[in-house]
Amino acid sequence: MEKGEVGKNIGARNAKSGQPSDEEHSDRDGKKNVLMLGLASFLNDFSSEMIMPILPFFLTSLGASPVIIGLVGGVRDALANLLKFVFGYYSDMIGKRMPFVYAGYANSAVWKIALAFAPSPLFALATVSLERLGKGMRDAPRDAMISQLMPTKTGAGFGLHQALDTAGALLGSAAVALLLLYMKIDYWLIIAVAGAIALLSITPLIFVREPRFVQRQNGFEVKEIKNALSKDLLIFTVIASLFALANFSYMFFIMKVQLTEGLVIPVLLYILFNIFYALFAYPIGKYADRIGKREVLIMGYVLFAIVSLGFAINTSLPIFMILFILYGISFAMVSATQRAYAADISPPEYKGASLGIFQTVTGFIALPAGLIAGYLWQSFSPQAAFYFGVVVASISAVLLFVLKPRP
Repeated sequence: MEKGEVGKNIGARNAKSGQPSDEEHSDRDGKKNVLMLGLASFLNDFSSEMIMPILPFFLTSLGASPVIIGLVGGVRDALANLLKFVFGYYSDMIGKRMPFVYAGYANSAVWKIALAFAPSPLFALATVSLERLGKGMRDAPRDAMISQLMPTKTGAGFGLHQALDTAGALLGSAAVALLLLYMKIDYWLIIAVAGAIALLSITPLIFVREPRFVQRQNGFEVKEIKNALSKDLLIFTVIASLFALANFSYMFFIMKVQLTEGLVIPVLLYILFNIFYALFAYPIGKYADRIGKREVLIMGYVLFAIVSLGFAINTSLPIFMILFILYGISFAMVSATQRAYAADISPPEYKGASLGIFQTVTGFIALPAGLIAGYLWQSFSPQAAFYFGVVVASISAVLLFVLKPRP
């Protein structure tokens, strides 16, 4: 009998006897480790989301224009993503992921504290960008580890992580809203407190047991980039990058509401966004495992286009509430599912490098996306920025439907 048949028979016997198979054991144990990684993200995003709702207002108080705000939103993501391939690749090469994860969270905490003392928009741009370097260090190694911890349920694994990440975002934005409503605390103090909370994100990492994988011995060569990209991953990277061009910074959505509703209402609507993002991330991840991640992504791209159209034509607060709910659901459909889909398509022996390339390319698009949105907003109208999002997101959905990249 062939070895593969023996494995199948063992799996069948386990199923008949009611005993979990080796893959089920792996996913169950892996889920505990994904939970710890998720708790680290929970604390880090609690910290980040104390800053993000007030960041455009903080920048404005320092004298920043819409183009500068778009530049900040773009650079903070683009710079981080430039390094994701590097750290993902070296995590493959040295056979360890956790050193990069530790360093990434620590770096973010330090620069969040520094942001509180920014005297100018340029200094804020520098500190926000350096803070995002931590994301560049940790994301690809961490995502490769999640795909290894729950190999047969990547949608659920990334969905669980995203749900915890977004729950932290929800509580962080709720905390800053309460501070603004009842205590009138200055922006700089809120940001400094957020930086201190970010330091706590390192604690859950102590309990993570990193999965073993084969260490690659060769040094970096240019051909390694080609090896890490399958044809389908390349196609999907191009499509996801196009969508990233439409998916400009959340700050523009907040600023559109501020035009008619003042300061506190946009923060409360951002909380509403995070509530639905957190509620839907895990179940949508599980649903994507069942019906197909490509199908869920197409729906997510289309929903984002509808949301952008709503922001382009609406000035009513009740409609803004509905739009922020749909905005959160569209993010739940796209964010974790894109990462899980890319992980499924990635060559197993280049998992960290492949995810690093995907995240580097799609993340770098945040820079032109922010600049284009800022230019359209400042030179034409806020509506022009959102109409741009409608068109590009719609094209992305059509391409994903037609080209059909497959694992």
